[in-house]
Amino acid sequence: MKNILVAALAISSVATGALAQASDISEFRIGILGGENAQDRMNSNECLRKLTEETLGVPTKLFAPADYNGVIQGLLGGTLDMAWLGASSYAAVYLQDPEAVEPVLVKINLDGSYGYHSIGFARADSGITKIEDVKGKVFGFGDPNSTSGYLIPSIEIPRISDEITMESGKYFGEVKFTGGHEQTIVAVNNGDIDAGVTWADGQGNWEDGYNSGALRKAVDAGLVDMNDLVEIWRSEPIPEGPVVLRKTMPQDVKDKMTALVDNLYETDPACTYGVAAGDSLGFDPITHDAYLSIVAARKAKSN
Repeated sequence: MKNILVAALAISSVATGALAQASDISEFRIGILGGENAQDRMNSNECLRKLTEETLGVPTKLFAPADYNGVIQGLLGGTLDMAWLGASSYAAVYLQDPEAVEPVLVKINLDGSYGYHSIGFARADSGITKIEDVKGKVFGFGDPNSTSGYLIPSIEIPRISDEITMESGKYFGEVKFTGGHEQTIVAVNNGDIDAGVTWADGQGNWEDGYNSGALRKAVDAGLVDMNDLVEIWRSEPIPEGPVVLRKTMPQDVKDKMTALVDNLYETDPACTYGVAAGDSLGFDPITHDAYLSIVAARKAKSN
């Protein structure tokens, strides 16, 4: 009986300590990286907001800044507690303050991998079938802090030919930043630019916009018919960006949020579809080491 009482007191003490830690926060703030319009981003993550509120017992707010830098600065300034970043955006945060956030989870594809691709694409009726066909034409990037929408293609595409450069007017007639993945997709589809890059897992069917990514979200939103578009380039596999948590938050809050997102696929597949931008197996643990190459590439690009 004594042992049972001691155990009960120990459990009570742990629970009380956890409550004391959780009470240190009055709200929880989730940043949503760009890629589609703000309202769609908010709608896709509303289920996560509600689940977070239930899990932590504090008001939870979603923030969808106009560009990637808004989320980056929110994490650096401590006004955001959590976000799913692209690898380059994570590298940007890490290079400015290694102690700002910690990567905890990564999205897993249907085949069990956690890589994705930067996809170059154009209109199917444009006559463009490869990057070299865009010479003298307008090429679109998304956001300068995007991995697939800028960093990786700006490094890998010039390797195709010594003639190719990303300097506007040198090889491509003009190089434009559209503002985000959805903007690039719409601009190509509407003929406002000749070609651009976006992100996708590269798995599944082209007609569906692949299994997950910006193309899949655009198809789901009714913005494009993939039969009107054609893939013209694909990057090497890129490590999917991490879900990060602000390091200075109470440990029990970090533990609860990590567990919530880690188990999201099992507990709420429909919510996972919206949060993960399409079909996936949810999220699994990840560490900083998975992003060493992206941090190095980001650092080299900024020098």
